[in-house]
Order: sequence, then C-alpha cells, then structure tokens
Amino acid sequence: MNSFRLFTYSVSIITLFIFQINCKWTNTKVPYKNNNNNKTWKQISQYFVPPEELKNKYGEYRSPLLFENGDTVRIKTDWEKRRIEIKKKWMELMGEWPPIITNQQMEIIDTIQRENFIQHKIRFFWIPNEQTEGYLLIPNKKGKKPAVITLYYEPETAVGLNNKENRDFAYQLAKEGFVTLSLGTTKTTKNKTYSLYYPSIENAIVQPLSILGYAAANAWEVLAKIDNVDTSKIGVAGHSYGGKWAMFASCLFEKFACAVWSDPGIVFDETKGSSVNYWEPWYLGYYPPPWKGSWSRNGEQSKGLYSTLKQKGLDLHELHSLMAPRPFLVSGGSSDQVERWIPLNHSIAVNKLLGYEDRVAMTNRVEHSPNEKSNRVIVQFFQAFLMKNNK
Repeated sequence: MNSFRLFTYSVSIITLFIFQINCKWTNTKVPYKNNNNNKTWKQISQYFVPPEELKNKYGEYRSPLLFENGDTVRIKTDWEKRRIEIKKKWMELMGEWPPIITNQQMEIIDTIQRENFIQHKIRFFWIPNEQTEGYLLIPNKKGKKPAVITLYYEPETAVGLNNKENRDFAYQLAKEGFVTLSLGTTKTTKNKTYSLYYPSIENAIVQPLSILGYAAANAWEVLAKIDNVDTSKIGVAGHSYGGKWAMFASCLFEKFACAVWSDPGIVFDETKGSSVNYWEPWYLGYYPPPWKGSWSRNGEQSKGLYSTLKQKGLDLHELHSLMAPRPFLVSGGSSDQVERWIPLNHSIAVNKLLGYEDRVAMTNRVEHSPNEKSNRVIVQFFQAFLMKNNK
C-alpha cells in the first residue's frame, strides 16, 4: 500500500470512528433509509408530499436556514451551528430546563393483564419536585420493542379507560406490539390550570408548555430503563393539548426518535380562537395567577411571553426544524388544515439540505377529533419508522 493510499485509508477509519462516537453521544442512529418495497411505507408515503399548489411555498415565515445575523445556512456543518442557535434562543426565552432526571426509579402501583399486553399503573418523578402516575403497557411478546409515550389531559383516555372515541392511542399501539406509556396532567386538569409549573404556579421560571416537554423527556428516561424497550426507537404522540405537549417535547429533546402531533395548531394562529391558544397562561403566556377570562383573551392582550414572541416575529416552525432529520407526522384537523404545508415546507427544506426526504408528513380531516382513518395512519407511521424491517 503506497503512502497516499495509506493516508486516505487512515483518514476514512478516523472519520468513521468519530461519526460512530457522535451517534453514541447523541443517542441517534444513522437516520432511517426508505424501503420502497415495504407495504406499510407504500400505504403512507402519499402523506409526505405537499399538494402541487403548495410545494415550495414558504409564506412569510422566516427561514430557519437563516442565522440570526442574516447569513445563510449552506452546508450541513452550518446547520449544526444554526440548530444550536435556534434551541438556545427559544430556551432562553422560555426558561432553561432543570437537569434531566436520569436516575429514575419507577414504582409499580398495580398490574393487570389486558388482551395481548400487561398494564402497569406506575409512579415516577417527572419534574424534580413532583411525581406523576401513568399507565405502562407492555406487549406479551418477548424481545426488544419500540415504544411510544402518549400525552393528554389525563392518562386514562389513551389506554382506553375513558370511552373517549379515537383518543386511545396508547391502547391501539400496545395491541400492535409497542410498549406505551400514557401520561396526563390529571390534577391540574381538574382544577383548570391544565399544565405543569416549576417550581410553583405562583412563580414559574419556565413557560408551562416547555416544562411539559421537560416532563416528557424525563418519561423517556423511565422507558429507557425498561429491559425490553429499544431506546433508539422511542417516539411521542398526543392529541390537541397533548399534541402541543408532544410537539414541544420532541422538538426540544433530541432522544425522541419520531413524533406525531394530532391537531395541536402547529403555528401561532389567532383566527382559530380557543383551539390554537398559545397565549394562555398554561402554555406560553404564563403570568402569576389569578387568571381571569383567559379563554376569551387574545394574543394582543396576553401578559406573558406569547406577546413577546409575536413582537419578535417568531413562530413555531423554527422549533419544527429542530426535528430534522427525525421524522414527524401532523395528524391535522380543524386547527391544522392543508395550508399548514406552508410552514412545514421549511422543515422539508432543512431535511433536503441534510440530504433526507420523507421526514415530514401531514394528514387532514375536517373535524378536530381524530377518526379511524387518521388513527390508522398514526399507527402505520410508527410502524414504518420504529418497527424492524419496515423503514
């Protein structure tokens, strides 16, 4: 082997070694590769393509591929710097998270056998000063399994214990072989403060929607300690309030492999009224209580961070871009109609720069509520990206 070939070979080995270490540090495997012969992928591939009239339409949303100083992101290494810049900016605005709770010790409260899975009622710390209870569903089949955390107002709905039609995401996924963990803000839902407040509702130092994302990140750590869970294949999903929660969790915590956001209102839109109400004090408009008439409040009247975000011209499409190249599905309803492809095109552009396609998907229905068809695509999406031999 001559000296030039030896040098080239050595550089290749070192580069591969560094790449493998980097993947280990970020807990991210080499991104998914399409399998066009896969039946599941063929069934959902249509949802990764915007309508012809909306392709390459970006609207007035500022491109995530522009640095704060106006310079353009041109290559992959530029994007890594820009990605850090976006996350740092949003974290500073919303409040920095406490350290992730990595030494999780889950407590099992109750266990029953249901159909083809075991249901555990569990308890763990999801923020440093507060425990929560949820439901862990583990399929009977042996071996490592993918997992999905589901988020809603309370944990019973997603496991099918509340008879709320088509909101039983955790139950449906568990029957298909996924480990699922269903969580909800039961206590604050009952008292109509709805969210989490750290360290207290009187003096929250992190916007409530962001601390919800932090709580879901700690739930990821719970799942990661379960022997039969594949930690490289943990997703997150939620509907409406849970959709907002899942969106912030997946965008701000890189260990989530993929995500489904069911009709959360993926960008700010005051024309949608109370359904896309990020100005509320339990989302991005926190101020110390008492809160009066907050459901009728609009963005201009907001006392919290929301009005600042609007004044700065910021919108949630920047957070979406933090998912790249991890895939996500918007299961759109009345809050997220087909025109939402315009902000989603910015995430498509980021993925294209990184060399990836088929990372951004959307389905659309008329009603806010999920239906059998939209739920079938949700299951197929997780099968395609988390199940072995699918995608």
